[in-house]
Amino acid sequence: MANHITQWRPVVILNGVHIIYSTYTKIKRDIKKLLHESANNEIYVSRSKRGEWGEWFEYWSMFNGKPVITKQGWM
Repeated sequence: MANHITQWRPVVILNGVHIIYSTYTKIKRDIKKLLHESANNEIYVSRSKRGEWGEWFEYWSMFNGKPVITKQGWM
């Protein structure tokens, strides 16, 4: 059972649209498709991390045909 104070559903921001996923694993499964749909070859992911307080963010881009995190950290 999720602690709703510290854990929430991960969100992807793609071309200014917020897409809510049920799990981070599902985002990683769809990451290539999301990056191909992106207008600027970058997506933003916001999520909570197990056992941690706060909001974790990641910027993803495609490099040499592979999705790579270009920037990450705590909000």
